[in-house]
Amino acid sequence: MRPHSGDRSTQSRGPGAVRSPREVSSALSARGTLGAARRRRTGSGTLARAVMAAMLVGALLPGAVGVFGTGHQDDAARPAVLPDLGTPLGPGTHEVRLLRTDVRKTLAHDSRAFTQGLEFRGGTLYESTGLSGESSVRAGPPGKPPTVYAELPTPLFGEGITLAGDKLWHITWRDGIAVERDPVSLMERRRVAYQGEGWGLCHQRGAGQDRLVMSDGSDRLVFRDPDTFTATGAVHVRHDGRPVTRLNELECAYDGSLYANVYRTDTIVRIDPRTGAVIAHIDAAGLLTASERRGARELNGIAAVPGTDEFLLTGKLWPRMFQVAFVPR
Repeated sequence: MRPHSGDRSTQSRGPGAVRSPREVSSALSARGTLGAARRRRTGSGTLARAVMAAMLVGALLPGAVGVFGTGHQDDAARPAVLPDLGTPLGPGTHEVRLLRTDVRKTLAHDSRAFTQGLEFRGGTLYESTGLSGESSVRAGPPGKPPTVYAELPTPLFGEGITLAGDKLWHITWRDGIAVERDPVSLMERRRVAYQGEGWGLCHQRGAGQDRLVMSDGSDRLVFRDPDTFTATGAVHVRHDGRPVTRLNELECAYDGSLYANVYRTDTIVRIDPRTGAVIAHIDAAGLLTASERRGARELNGIAAVPGTDEFLLTGKLWPRMFQVAFVPR
């Protein structure tokens, strides 16, 4: 789906356009009516596709989906003590932890943002959004309007982002282009070509690793060099020996594990990236109210909150973000 010519101000500004805080506010407001129409068209998938997605991740859904609600704060709930990765875990050689979200804080979120990537650095939250003609990357305090904002020029369809030292990598869906940006100004520095689709992206560092991890909507995670974006390897994700497909937005956790949203579900899986084994899955259903859910798309956006064992979750066109802990069911 491509926008009509002249719809986007990026055509006059050129690639990597960066806006001031005042321009950010005006640009976000201007997206409203036209963007809503585009999102309705983009979101109208067929029943067959939805059924196929459910079948592909069926093995991950351990029970009925939770009822709609705002989540709850249980004073007795404590974050699950997840084991260090230690010895690599192969598929079927361990117990998969069953967890749920426990809401600790609720923050505002731009309900026009078609969220594709989410990541913290210090007190700054970075977010990328999708759709051709509306894709962007923005940064600022969580729960507040962004202070820095850059658009991705048409026809590029933005996907995940991650920070790697003095670089911010921004991938695209079917365009085969990764954009390297300055993490402070968000200005575009260069573009690197890659093969296949781009969905989620994160930076794994520590425990002898310094690499990017990228998803493409299948069960495969591709490892890439954080400086050159060159592919260096891959792993296939498995649960009880079965492939886990439609892996979407990614978060590389401080302990070396990896979290992935599963597209078109309320499930997040925790993965040992050395073997691809699923070691926990999290039921994130019920974060939005029934009325909020009607105007929103799927869960997509997970960022570890620095200095805590909590995560920030949101989704495409969600009016709120949720700071949560993962606790036993």
